[in-house]
Amino acid sequence: MSNENMYLKNYQRLQLIAEKDILSFKEALLYMDVSESFLYKLTAKKAIRFTKPNKGKLFFEKKILNEWMLQNPSEDKNNLEEHVFNHLAKHSK
Repeated sequence: MSNENMYLKNYQRLQLIAEKDILSFKEALLYMDVSESFLYKLTAKKAIRFTKPNKGKLFFEKKILNEWMLQNPSEDKNNLEEHVFNHLAKHSK
């Protein structure tokens, strides 16, 4: 399969994923852009919530995946300066 065909196939998959609320394991891999081993490690550690109906395939709520991917955000310079200013204002009295 050529790179162009592979790109088109992944693009079509992403379009379908965008419309879904519940993702299969393979769809979650594509959505999160992570390796199989990484996602299996997250599930084994119970670091991310998933369902496994009838002890079969793994499924994920897209909302949960988004929450996991957005945890521990870094702060930009302006927010850091504001926190420092507020801290100093509270404690300099």
